[in-house]
Amino acid sequence: MRALLIGILVIVACGKSGANEAARRDTLTERQHDSILARSQIPGAKAVGRAMTAADSMSARVRASDTVRSDTLP
Repeated sequence: MRALLIGILVIVACGKSGANEAARRDTLTERQHDSILARSQIPGAKAVGRAMTAADSMSARVRASDTVRSDTLP
C-alpha cells in the first residue's frame, strides 16, 4: 500500500513539471508578439501595428510633458 502511494506521488510530480517548463520557455515579450502579429498577413494585423505606433507616440508625448513639468517645478 505504501509503495503504491509513493509511486502515485512520483508520477503526479513528474507529470506536472512538464507543463510548467513549457510555459517558462516562452521568452517573447508582449511587444514582440504584437510586432510579429503586426507584420503577418492575418486580416486586421496592420491595425495592431498602427495601435503600437499610436501608443509609442503617446508615450513619447507623456515623457516630454513630464520632462517639461519637472523642469518648471521649484
